[in-house]
Amino acid sequence: MERERTMFRMVKRDLNAVLHRDPAARHAIEVILCYPGFHAVLLYRVSHQLHQRGFKLLARMLASFNRFLTQVEIHPAAKIGEGLFIDHRCGIVIGETVEIGTDVTIFQGATLGGTGKDTGKRHPTIGNHVLISAGAKILGPFRVGDYAKIGAGSVVLKEVPPYSTVVGIPGRIVGKKWTGAPSADMDQIRMPDPVQDQMGQLLAQIRQLEARVAELEARKGREMQYTG
Repeated sequence: MERERTMFRMVKRDLNAVLHRDPAARHAIEVILCYPGFHAVLLYRVSHQLHQRGFKLLARMLASFNRFLTQVEIHPAAKIGEGLFIDHRCGIVIGETVEIGTDVTIFQGATLGGTGKDTGKRHPTIGNHVLISAGAKILGPFRVGDYAKIGAGSVVLKEVPPYSTVVGIPGRIVGKKWTGAPSADMDQIRMPDPVQDQMGQLLAQIRQLEARVAELEARKGREMQYTG
């Protein structure tokens, strides 16, 4: 009975996550009937329970059906906390030893995978309230800290501290830390641009050098005029 109550609580939290984070979700019935991302998480919950009870082949079969139905591949052995929101769902892969905390948001095309044929813990651990943007790849057995934000298309290959933003290939930590929950604000756009920042610094240095050269040329011209 305790397992059933826990399962019901988790599914209710997953449902509320969609309602709170997706402005297009109008009511619970619409989410239950029309949201494949919610279906994917729900089927994972069932397959995970089967896996935990020793029905591993049946769990894998249900996970395969889940992939066919929703285009989301979640290994039944993965450990996923409450309140996961999968938005637009297509092409998401969550590996066998992945661990995901509570209230995480994952957009389409994201991969939580390994880097080869390693055994044991080979997939990432995702903290609480993390936002994983569209197309992001997080590869390897490291931790992404609580409240981190992974930018669209980023390839993350090493640990991410809490409250950090990661962008680029390979992923680089950029910007300042903040307070708040990236998984709830769903902001994939307002990301720091380290390349633009560096270009701005280079242009500023070039202007300073040009001004210095002009000053030296003017001084030399005055000296030549004086000596002449």
